[in-house]
Amino acid sequence: MGEFLLPPPPALLPMCRVRCEVGALVTLGPAKHGERRYVPLGGGTVSGPELNGSLVEGGVDWQIGRADGVLEIAAHYVIRTDDGALVEIQSDGLRHGRPEVMARLARGEAVPPQDYFFRTLVRFTTGAPAWLHLNKVLAIAVGQRQASAVVLDFYRIG
Repeated sequence: MGEFLLPPPPALLPMCRVRCEVGALVTLGPAKHGERRYVPLGGGTVSGPELNGSLVEGGVDWQIGRADGVLEIAAHYVIRTDDGALVEIQSDGLRHGRPEVMARLARGEAVPPQDYFFRTLVRFTTGAPAWLHLNKVLAIAVGQRQASAVVLDFYRIG
């Protein structure tokens, strides 16, 4: 049998930084897969080499706190680009770390992003003619949780 060679990995190309204001956590209590909760998303900024604008208030970050300490994230929000176009964002991912690190985050303390794992897979949807190319993009976001905001660095998968 011949040797199987993997192709080179895809490039990660910087797209933008999203800074999103977050509201107070609302818990629905224990559910069948863990603690079901959500965080209301407020306004924010989007800046970078590929995408610039602001966040439209009203998005939601749905979460499940699993028994193994992992937080499943499903955020859904809208970006208004600088030219007025609306772009829907669907972001699904995971956040986890050592229990003491996650407790510090829960208290709103500043924690270096390298001390925990916070990654999401991002999809875009828009009907704006200038931005239709985003409908064909997959991105990865590297996140940082702050006391009243989340910062996400988006990277297009090349």
